[in-house]
Amino acid sequence: MTEKTYETASGTIHYWTNEILVSRKTLVFLPGLTADHHLFDKQVEAFENEYNVFTWDAPGHAASRPFELNFDLMQKATWLHEILEKEGIIRPVLIGQSMGGYVSQCFMQKYPGEASGFVSIDSAPLKRCYVTAFEIWALKNTEPMYRAFPYKMLQNIGIKGCAETEYGRELMKSFVNSYTKNEYCRLSGHGMALLANAMEADLPYVIDCPAVLICGEKDQAGSAKGYNRRWTKKEGLPMFWIKDAGHNSNTDKPEEVNRIIRDLVESLDKEAENG
Repeated sequence: MTEKTYETASGTIHYWTNEILVSRKTLVFLPGLTADHHLFDKQVEAFENEYNVFTWDAPGHAASRPFELNFDLMQKATWLHEILEKEGIIRPVLIGQSMGGYVSQCFMQKYPGEASGFVSIDSAPLKRCYVTAFEIWALKNTEPMYRAFPYKMLQNIGIKGCAETEYGRELMKSFVNSYTKNEYCRLSGHGMALLANAMEADLPYVIDCPAVLICGEKDQAGSAKGYNRRWTKKEGLPMFWIKDAGHNSNTDKPEEVNRIIRDLVESLDKEAENG
């Protein structure tokens, strides 16, 4: 994997790809809020020899700092699209964990027909009908709520609330420890606020490609499990529950998550072969 950069008016985005071959399908791995590209190390390792692989440190995260937090979720999707265009990547499979799943939905909203597949990992729907006014208010007030906690307690909540395995928790610990309390609260608050704003926009957020939903059975992040139950029931998307996995189910049970991703991608290949 090679580290590359993309300049924006708000800062520099760092991303990683293997050699991009036009003959191969591209898997785009989008990490969740406060996590960096290492969240998908087990997935990159599993797929980089078979497919084009892309991942990034999202704007404001890890290597993609300093970065002005003056953008919304749709702008984030626009930057992603511009980077993929720069790399000559078309018809990507979007694989988003938590916030990465929301970015994927904005991508499909703004660029209909351009994604060939979508894998939601411990994420949730962006459609307004799934959330209450109180939930939107709570999202917009995340930063002051976080600041009320001692940072050590906030770190422990973030680490233990996201992963069930030692590997997953150590990885989350490395993410959280890379931020000061002020950085962590600002980044988390900004992320939750832009999520609330995207929901309030009340856009269709149509998933216009084959898609699967993945959620850890022990996911403790907000109401993720409840959202996924309603999502699969309302929209008929295939749902996979990962036993003994938390919010970062791809780090807790990478082999199982990788199998689900592979099954979707192979089904897309067969579909393409059959015309």
